[in-house]
Amino acid sequence: MNSRHRKLLFLISAAGLVVIFVLGLRDLPPLGDYRGPYGNVVTQVAVYERHATDVVNAINYDYRAFDTLGEEFIFFAAVLGVLLLFRPTGEDDDEQKRAVKLEDELPVSDTLRVSMQAMVGTMIVFGLYMATHGQLTPGGGFQGGVILASAPLIVYLSGDVKTFEAIIASPLVKLAECGGAAGYAIIGTAAIVFGTHFLTNIIPLGTTGDLFSSGTISVISICVGMEIAGGFVLLMQSYLKEIIEERLRKSP
Repeated sequence: MNSRHRKLLFLISAAGLVVIFVLGLRDLPPLGDYRGPYGNVVTQVAVYERHATDVVNAINYDYRAFDTLGEEFIFFAAVLGVLLLFRPTGEDDDEQKRAVKLEDELPVSDTLRVSMQAMVGTMIVFGLYMATHGQLTPGGGFQGGVILASAPLIVYLSGDVKTFEAIIASPLVKLAECGGAAGYAIIGTAAIVFGTHFLTNIIPLGTTGDLFSSGTISVISICVGMEIAGGFVLLMQSYLKEIIEERLRKSP
């Protein structure tokens, strides 16, 4: 397929997408016209039934926890797919060994270096807070995991490449991604072992408003945070090495 055919295919696809988008907009309800009776019911009963003051997390990690489990494993499979695509092929071993070596130091200003390094600790604490307090305040495992994964990237942007390499090479990264996904499934299976349905909330709910409340909701949120953080760090590692290898292949 040449460039002309690709452009034609893109234009046809884009035109079809625009038509579908416009048709969808025509059927949208007026602004403020809420048509979600299920949402009203859950909002009224979630705090009483699950001791979770953040109803969104009660829905994601309890009422529809099975759907969220599927979404988490979609992300898990996507990370594995990227790692497989970027895996070494065995060809040009010397070049690949040279390619995966990052620069020892990035040329950044002192202002950028200091400001970025000062942000790392804050990002880690904030990410942990988001992942562990999702049942109490807006947030949760996914948001906390993304924030935690951004901490190594900030280390890299600050110019401290050696520390960044040490972080991404740590076995804890893969352990977090695999352990988070497995932990989610194990929590669901534990409910069956205790004689109830898969992913039923079997842990004592505790006191509403406390950190250790809402039963399995808080535990699942932590598992999701582990998987998301580990997965995004692995993606950063793969993409950065691929970019460097591409530059080395083009260099004389």
